[in-house]
Amino acid sequence: MLDKLALLLVIIGAINWGSIGLFQFDIVGWIFGGQSAIISRIIFTVVALAGIWCISLLFRENEVLVDNKDM
Repeated sequence: MLDKLALLLVIIGAINWGSIGLFQFDIVGWIFGGQSAIISRIIFTVVALAGIWCISLLFRENEVLVDNKDM
């Protein structure tokens, strides 16, 4: 559950950075009142922490789910 939430936040961050790179438009800043607004800074920090968490996904073993019904 935490992995999926972190991945979702990283995707949101990637979309925001893409909009900054392509259109010079900060979506998070626009929605929450600018880049220096406290809520924007909190969101940027949470997205950064999610990105750091997702680094751990690179080093984990893949888990294969087995359905006991097929066995």
